[in-house]
Amino acid sequence: EITTLGRGGSDTTAVALAAALKADKCDIYTAVPEVFTTDPRYVKTARKLAGISYDEMLELANLGAGVLHPRAVEFSINYQVPLEVRSSTEKEAGTLIEEESSMEQNLIVRGIAFEDQITRVTVCGLASGLTTLSTIFTTLAKQNINVDIIIQSVTSTSQTSISFSVKTEDLKRTVEVLEEYKDALDYEQIETENRLAKVSIVGSGMISNPGVAAEMFAVLAEKNIQVKMVSTSEIKVSTVVNEGDMVKAVEALHDAFELSKQTAVI
Repeated sequence: EITTLGRGGSDTTAVALAAALKADKCDIYTAVPEVFTTDPRYVKTARKLAGISYDEMLELANLGAGVLHPRAVEFSINYQVPLEVRSSTEKEAGTLIEEESSMEQNLIVRGIAFEDQITRVTVCGLASGLTTLSTIFTTLAKQNINVDIIIQSVTSTSQTSISFSVKTEDLKRTVEVLEEYKDALDYEQIETENRLAKVSIVGSGMISNPGVAAEMFAVLAEKNIQVKMVSTSEIKVSTVVNEGDMVKAVEALHDAFELSKQTAVI
């Protein structure tokens, strides 16, 4: 009986088999040829990447890039299986995904991911306390609601407001859960804002190059794009913007970080 391994089906199964067979490399043949600096359907100057690291690919996959399922990348990291994403219709080199990419090393930002249909939920008037955050997000987690960017603010009156982003398709369920547990969470009201999008820059070069986030915000400000939420890690910066500004933001950042330029292979 032939089957695949759950979510991320064929990609995850391929990597798992490669790990079990102790293969030198796993080639993923897909209708999306190679990994691009961003989605070429939206940004015409998007360029194919010769190489990218596991961590960068995992961030891009989690942030909306649809080339590989995040579970497949996680398997490749755990079992140290290099991946190559290749075209299923053209005979040409693909994008090599490995521990440390030996190509295109001079790129600070390696790629830009984005996704629409994001909603910001703000829970206002929570009583301040050490367990406030754990209580609200444990409640949502038990209902299998994925929460992304989180911002907390505490007022002088010792009240707390917490904003977080969810996929718009999860909004109805999120509000229902919060209302169901209103007595336990002890908040005043819920506010929501939809028609938002998340735009993220990813690159391991950020670790040794301070000021990348500042440059990102400056580029968005120059294009009159309002940043509503921010989340950062060592190798990525994510911003939530109006959905109507999503493509404009991606194009501006792609140009600003010179991702359309071919870099030398080292």
